[in-house]
Amino acid sequence: MSSSLDNFRRLDVDQYDPDRVLEHELYTPDPRPVQQVLSDTQTKASNTRAHLQRGDVVTALHEVLDQAPYGEGVQQAKMHVHVLVLDGCYNALLPALARSHAIALQSVLSILNSTRSTDIPQLIQALDPNEKVTLMKYLYKAMENLGETSGNVVLGWHEKVRNRQNSDLSAMWY
Repeated sequence: MSSSLDNFRRLDVDQYDPDRVLEHELYTPDPRPVQQVLSDTQTKASNTRAHLQRGDVVTALHEVLDQAPYGEGVQQAKMHVHVLVLDGCYNALLPALARSHAIALQSVLSILNSTRSTDIPQLIQALDPNEKVTLMKYLYKAMENLGETSGNVVLGWHEKVRNRQNSDLSAMWY
């Protein structure tokens, strides 16, 4: 009797839900090979750092939000990515896609942390709608893995992006 009580916790009851949404149903897979995604992300990270050093935050933001890495395997490596972002190092054993996610998130966080709050509205205005959506995804990921990032910084960006999106939507209706 005791063993049957222990086994019920191992049963995934969600597998029987007909309305269950699987991770691979949420997006179209990235057509690029995983190693290419990692290479592109590393290049973008170095370009982003260079743009930030020159004070060109708009270009840095465009760079990091264009063709952001995505794909399966994120959930399996979520805890490792969290640790990597906190430590600031990248483990070679971690899958390449998860490493590219960690690198991209770190690039976005460096932009968020280096931007004055008074400059945020102009930066958001310079983004196209797809880039705003991608930025919101990064903001939610940053909320999940705050680490060294201040929650106030992330929430400030979130508020300003959301307000800008709401004003864009209301302008469409009038």
